[in-house]
Amino acid sequence: MRVVIAEDSVLLREGLTRLLTDRGHEVVAGVGDADALIKTIGELDGQGALPDVVVADVRMPPTHTDEGVRAAVRLRRSHPGLGVLVLSQYVEEQYATELLAGSSHGVGYLLKDRVAEVREFVDAVVRVAEGGTALDPEVVAQLLGRSRKQDVLAGLTPREREVLGLMAEGRTNSAIARQLVVSDGAVEKHVSNIFLKLGLSQSDGDHRRVLAVLTYLNS
Repeated sequence: MRVVIAEDSVLLREGLTRLLTDRGHEVVAGVGDADALIKTIGELDGQGALPDVVVADVRMPPTHTDEGVRAAVRLRRSHPGLGVLVLSQYVEEQYATELLAGSSHGVGYLLKDRVAEVREFVDAVVRVAEGGTALDPEVVAQLLGRSRKQDVLAGLTPREREVLGLMAEGRTNSAIARQLVVSDGAVEKHVSNIFLKLGLSQSDGDHRRVLAVLTYLNS
């Protein structure tokens, strides 16, 4: 896996680099602001050496507001195959929703505290690089709290909401089964019911899972 890291804290940037390289991944560049991130990705793309994933802080210089997430959104539009994982100090629903708008393929939003959980963090980076989704449980919890007020999910049972929330975190059916201490078959049944109640037909194919998550997050 080839990674570009965008983080203005040199200490954290070097720490992320060490975590990833110690596990056999290649950090091809490390930058400290959004402009440098955009420029670096452009240069790598021009060389035919686009990385698999970008790990970027939401807030970066010069204003330390939303430069990082703006750059991430821009990169997702200009390079749809590039995985983007953003890190944030706090849950910021607006940024999470903006990042996930359009498609949840190859996207992640994690709180910086998760970096301390090394294995889970690295697994999340790999999942995003491979086109999957990685959402922090705290982000999902806040979005779920908001979504409970919306009619679009009103037909789901509490257990189905719980399963959909875990799907939004990027978990597989087997991982959901372990979390809820139920059988894989039970989870598959819940997922099928979710698809049915959200009006996602068989014709949507493998994209049904992504569409279900997007419905959940945008509701």
